[in-house]
Amino acid sequence: MNNLTSLFLSQSYKDTWDDYNRSLTSETFPQWDYIILTASDENQAAGYRSQIESRKDFLPSGTHFAVIPDEGNVRVGSGGATLSVLRYIQKRETERRRVQEGSQAEDEVFDGLRILVIHSGGDSKRVPAYSALGKLFSPVPHKLPNGRSSTLFDEFLIAMSSVPSRIREGMLLLSGDVLLLFNPLQIDFSGRGAAAISFKENVETGKNHGVFLNSEDGNVKKFLHKQTVETLRQAGAVNVNDCVDIDTGAVIFSAEVLKALYLLISTEEKYFRYVNDRVRLSLYGDFLYPLAEDSTLETFFQEKPEGEFCPELTEARKAVWEALRPYRMKLLRLAPAKFIHFGTTREILKLMNGGVEDYKELEWSRKVNSSITGQTAGYNSVLSDRAVVGEGCYLEDSFVHSRAVVGNGVILSYLDIHDEVIPDHVVLHGLKQKNGKFVCRIYGVQDNPKESVLFGMDLEKRAGELGISEDELWGKREHTLWQAELYPECDGIQAAVKASLNLYEIFHNGGDLASWRKENRKSLCSGFHDADASAIIAWNKRMQELVQMDEIAKDIRQGKPVREVTDLEPLTKIQREWMEKRLNRADFSEAVRLNYYVGSALGSREGDKYIEDSFRTISEQILASAMKNLQYNENCRIVCEEHTVKLPLRVNWGGGWSDTPPICCETGGTVLNAAISLNGELPVEVTLVKIPEKKIVFDSRDMDVHGEFDTIEPLQRTGDPYDSFALQKACLLACGILPAQGGDLSEILERLGGGFEMHSEVTNVPKGSGLGTSSILSAACVKAVFEFMGISYSEADLYAHVLVMEQIMSTGGGWQDQVGGVTNGIKYITSTPGLNQQIKVQHIELKPETRQELNERFCLIYTGQRRLARNLLRDVVGRYVGNEPDSLFALNEIQKVAALMRFELERGNIDEFARLLNYHWELSQKVDAGSTNTLIDQIFLSIEDLIDAKMVCGAGGGGFLQVILKKGMSRNQVHSRLKEVFQDNPVDVWECEII
Repeated sequence: MNNLTSLFLSQSYKDTWDDYNRSLTSETFPQWDYIILTASDENQAAGYRSQIESRKDFLPSGTHFAVIPDEGNVRVGSGGATLSVLRYIQKRETERRRVQEGSQAEDEVFDGLRILVIHSGGDSKRVPAYSALGKLFSPVPHKLPNGRSSTLFDEFLIAMSSVPSRIREGMLLLSGDVLLLFNPLQIDFSGRGAAAISFKENVETGKNHGVFLNSEDGNVKKFLHKQTVETLRQAGAVNVNDCVDIDTGAVIFSAEVLKALYLLISTEEKYFRYVNDRVRLSLYGDFLYPLAEDSTLETFFQEKPEGEFCPELTEARKAVWEALRPYRMKLLRLAPAKFIHFGTTREILKLMNGGVEDYKELEWSRKVNSSITGQTAGYNSVLSDRAVVGEGCYLEDSFVHSRAVVGNGVILSYLDIHDEVIPDHVVLHGLKQKNGKFVCRIYGVQDNPKESVLFGMDLEKRAGELGISEDELWGKREHTLWQAELYPECDGIQAAVKASLNLYEIFHNGGDLASWRKENRKSLCSGFHDADASAIIAWNKRMQELVQMDEIAKDIRQGKPVREVTDLEPLTKIQREWMEKRLNRADFSEAVRLNYYVGSALGSREGDKYIEDSFRTISEQILASAMKNLQYNENCRIVCEEHTVKLPLRVNWGGGWSDTPPICCETGGTVLNAAISLNGELPVEVTLVKIPEKKIVFDSRDMDVHGEFDTIEPLQRTGDPYDSFALQKACLLACGILPAQGGDLSEILERLGGGFEMHSEVTNVPKGSGLGTSSILSAACVKAVFEFMGISYSEADLYAHVLVMEQIMSTGGGWQDQVGGVTNGIKYITSTPGLNQQIKVQHIELKPETRQELNERFCLIYTGQRRLARNLLRDVVGRYVGNEPDSLFALNEIQKVAALMRFELERGNIDEFARLLNYHWELSQKVDAGSTNTLIDQIFLSIEDLIDAKMVCGAGGGGFLQVILKKGMSRNQVHSRLKEVFQDNPVDVWECEII
């Protein structure tokens, strides 16, 4: 399509979509009274009804939908099917109006009705994959604005939703394999006689379809069906642009025409005389022909019929002529417009591999609701990134797994392909039968099932060469691919796929002919007639559900932010099973993100459960890793009566959050921090005291808790963050004083030399300080236990055991706090990726003048408020797990900042260190916007002229702030300024020193 036509039709489509939505929501908007589909038999009709039922929430409630199969389940022609529709409406309207309005004349039932009829009763022989549900429900490469994958039926309903407002009454008849794109506002129908909707198409296209010859008064003068280009030119049907008025298959009949047609079948005897498989009246050949001005009865009798010439047809044509000849058919020539014929397998493959670009303005795409990367086209399909797929392939409601190999130019339809090798240029189509068995039909993309050709070979000749008799393939049926009994009926779809590939090999000088002969086999025709329509719809739904899940998995691998993932409805049974299988084989990172992404996409309580599982996975897997490192120490003994350990606090400078699981587990961590005293004291204190009783006593004065234990089992229960003694228990397990499982406490204490008390407290430090008190307390416990029990250790041992202890407690926090406070000095701390974090600590040696300047310019400010009780850790980790770009950038950048800070400190450049601290503060707010608030902003603003840098301590939101003073400024000046602004508020400077 040229650009102007594309834009015009794109706007027209948007308009019709709006009208379609109005038909769903507005009681006054004009809509169809009836939408009726015709079907070839009751089996196909049942499939159509199932499709309509599956869409009931998306169909206008004021419209009556019906499916009318051909009378007697035999082919009665499109004209016969039209008469069956009239009979159905007449019966229903007569009864409905009799109940509502009392008696009414029979010939008035069509008055005031707007009726849409879609003739869709074909076998779809040239596209066998669409036979079972009919070409009407074949895929269109378009994702509807409401997110659903489109079919011809959906496109028909949307495109025609504006037509009722353009006609007062009458019937619009459409061909079920032709999609018409036009602006309905162009329809101008007076309501008398009939009207044919025609588009301009190139004469080369027109020669394969019907063409209208227009008269001077705007009516159809002559109907030319599949005529040569020369004939069309001689008739004057070709304009100066080499275009013709093509028959789109769309025609409007007025109420008068409908009445005239109904009179042909007004009795049972008349109905069965004209609606049968011998007469086979045609809508286009028999009903439209008499409406053309130049038609004559003699030439009408000679028109090629839909069935065979016979006396019954001649009689029927005479009756049709008499009924319709008084009327004329107006030619509605619409432009710009587009006529798309879904005709053959080859045309569909061509459309999906490039032709669809012509309709990109209509938002058609090579990939529709499919989880596919690369160039493969797909509709409701999943393609594993590890599968090998050739060029120019199209997947339709199929799942191609990782070990599959698919050739070039292949169409796969309604299949799971696991480890099979699919040859080039074939179609494989899976179909469940009513008896519960499966067939997989295989044929060449270029094959025409109406002919006797398979894989481009003469089927009859090749079968003879293989020793397959005509009787084996056809019996007394027509010798075409459509009727050839080629496809083994199997118990499962995978067996059916293997059987179809065996058939391919047989015809290419391989395969197992003997096993093929033993099987009960189906033809394309019988497989279609015996198909389980409900199973096809269920498979389609299954694939839609699997696409959603696989798309999330691919989004995770590609790093797509969780906020951009498509929302999910509550998970179905298929999706829950997919999740279970996927999680069973997922590694740590995928399991964490899969739960988080699915939970976020679901939202609500169901989503919360999956998000909870995401964080549970982090803690459980880290805990499992830590428990593997536990070693029970049977050699330690209490070596003193009492021992006390005091530790400093820490301030965080660079790399905060990079030490937090799963961030550090996946990328490693980099942190720069320093130990500090507060008000001249080391506030974290742990004391161990030997006692004669065979028990362990925990006492925490600052927490005001006390507990005594004389059995081992309660001491081995870990992982409960609400346990008042979780820290102390974790310490004894991490240090090997108690075994993780089993053992007798009395015997253990006997070996140790007695029971003991563990006193722990943090003095004169506000709760939620942000200075790492709880984690440093863990470090103090480990250090005190080592020294109390006579366990030799290195600094690295101390860090490692504290880390195991934190993991046992399942707090979800990182390692920088305990490492920062367990030893004095400024420390540059790194770890490599892995669940079991290996910590490397480097002490930074500063020149004396640098240390002095840093201590003079470094200042701690207390905000007077406790850090807000927010789900902070989950917010930050959630943004990381959810691949939020700002967060990922900041988390990566802050590690670089930590390295640069170290560099600047080592060369004595405090000003540049301050600049980097400010930059880190900006990055911290990208990681967690809640790290600041109005009070914090106000504090920083009030001393802005006194400082070169600012930063929160810890996660922020409260507790302490840290600043670097401008040269020449003092802590007293900051104190005075804060008191001016905040007066009696606790906001103030606290004395501290980097030690």
